[in-house]
Amino acid sequence: MTSIRFRDPEVRISAALAVACAAVRDPFVTLRELFALLGEQGLLVFCGVLAAPFLLPVTVPAMSTVFGIPMLLIGFAVMFSRVPWLPARLLDHRIQASTVRGVLQKLRGWALRFEHLVRPRLLGLSRGLTINVVNGGLLMLAVALLMAPLPLVPFANTVPAIAILLLCFGMAERDGAVIALGWLATLIATAYVGGLLVLVFYAGLHHDKALDLIRNWLAST
Repeated sequence: MTSIRFRDPEVRISAALAVACAAVRDPFVTLRELFALLGEQGLLVFCGVLAAPFLLPVTVPAMSTVFGIPMLLIGFAVMFSRVPWLPARLLDHRIQASTVRGVLQKLRGWALRFEHLVRPRLLGLSRGLTINVVNGGLLMLAVALLMAPLPLVPFANTVPAIAILLLCFGMAERDGAVIALGWLATLIATAYVGGLLVLVFYAGLHHDKALDLIRNWLAST
């Protein structure tokens, strides 16, 4: 595996996405080429792209597993400052160039709206091996919560997805304030999804009582 170092961004995310979008050539682009276009910080941007669909209150069952595995690998990369090993077949998988450009343009639009609020600050929360372990571990925890088997439960994916986006873009822009918000969102996601999992487990033992508890909890959120 290759070492990586998350540096202060030379350009804003929107500019990096615009350059990458312009460099995508028809008819196809591979993941290997996309990572090369986005750079080392591209791992985090790519993770944010994967988390974005889960901002909807309810998502398609099993989608969290498909998208969650590469996000877990990116969390591993952050923890150990290493590019995760990916099979050549996956890296060389071809994606329709028009689809990639559409995703990059949409993500750039989001970045343009919010990046004026983001800048390098509180660098102690994004620099060094120890803090990388903390941030990578929390990113993997948020992804694991997103992958929890809670199909069609409102916001069960949304809250972890918010945590993932905050952690990824905070690290990509070296913004410790956004990273701290990601820590808080991960804590909230742990309480919410963890509580739902406890209720589901309780339901297996006391079915009727647990259903009443779940209905009451969801009604109050």
